[in-house]
Amino acid sequence: MPDVVVSAAELDRRTVRRSDFVSCDQAFIDCRTPGSDRKENYAMIGPGVSQAAGQHVNLRLPHGYNIGAAAMPHGITNNLHLHYTAEVFVCTRGEYLLRWGADGSEGELPIRAGDIVSVPTWIFRGFTNTGPDDGWLFTVLGMDDTGGIIWGPSVLREAEGHGLYLTSDNELIDTVAGDEIPDGAELTEPMDQAHIDRLRHYTTEQMKRRVAAADELVWSERPFLDSTLPGGGARLSCVIGYGMTEDPHQEPRIFNPHGHNAAWLRAEPGRGVSLHRQRETQTLIVKDGLWDVTLNRTDPVSVRLGPRDLLSVPQDAWRTLRNAGDTEGDLLVVNSGDGRVRLEWDEEVAKSAADAGLGIDHNGYAAPYALLPRSARRW
Repeated sequence: MPDVVVSAAELDRRTVRRSDFVSCDQAFIDCRTPGSDRKENYAMIGPGVSQAAGQHVNLRLPHGYNIGAAAMPHGITNNLHLHYTAEVFVCTRGEYLLRWGADGSEGELPIRAGDIVSVPTWIFRGFTNTGPDDGWLFTVLGMDDTGGIIWGPSVLREAEGHGLYLTSDNELIDTVAGDEIPDGAELTEPMDQAHIDRLRHYTTEQMKRRVAAADELVWSERPFLDSTLPGGGARLSCVIGYGMTEDPHQEPRIFNPHGHNAAWLRAEPGRGVSLHRQRETQTLIVKDGLWDVTLNRTDPVSVRLGPRDLLSVPQDAWRTLRNAGDTEGDLLVVNSGDGRVRLEWDEEVAKSAADAGLGIDHNGYAAPYALLPRSARRW
């Protein structure tokens, strides 16, 4: 395939720094409900499920998923709602309590810094900040068009008392602010009990299997072809889907289709991932540390990312990742699609790996170079 060359201007457009995040406190119909009235909603890649026409979106390019964030002070709750597509919580700071079920009493689990939780579709869920005021939850939502959300019946009824209504087209109408309900508009009605009775149910044990807790992550020490090469050496923990691992023994925590995959990538100072590219869209989110990302084989352009910074890497663009800090660093890697991500390594990287005794087999996994068929040995 031809090389995709990324300009400095395009790299800048695709870099979303923490300082670029713009919150919306009127994003949802429960924005005036006591105990839920101090929420902040962010939309960095795609609009997510925001119901506010004024929601700021940093990058509207289709990725096959949406990335946003939820922030709220201690004790504030995001009320019960359900999603049509995958909803993944990535907690990078603080502690939250997740609850689920039509009335929120089916189960509850804590979410702590470093945890990733995939909440099943078609169940009501809500969460409360039980930690410090500056807790932070990134959200990864499946598909470009999420379809919006369905609110719990009690949430819609209480919102009416505060002058808020929702149309069937997912448009928020604020009569207190002067909005008028359009003639002939179809307003969203609370879900009837017959539909509620047919919703899925999850026990606490079942939900725990959808949590990748920070202290239970399983890491591959050699997930990539360049794992033993200078400049390589990153470790990988697959959370959702097999993603980009080239370790034939690595398995993800969560298997079911999401429309995207997600993994933690960890590296010591100076280590990372050597020059490669892939067909899928990719977003990098820094949890901690400083990371240098360089794009292009010729005319390289680079950006340094810090905690909570995001970078959308164009499809087919050559890239290297490097921990530029003084301590071990972690970043979240989100790729589009439910299948495996097949990396194409730069020829010099592949040759160095071959010299070190490694190649990629026909199944896309790292293998002893000497055992590969002659057709797969180029050097």
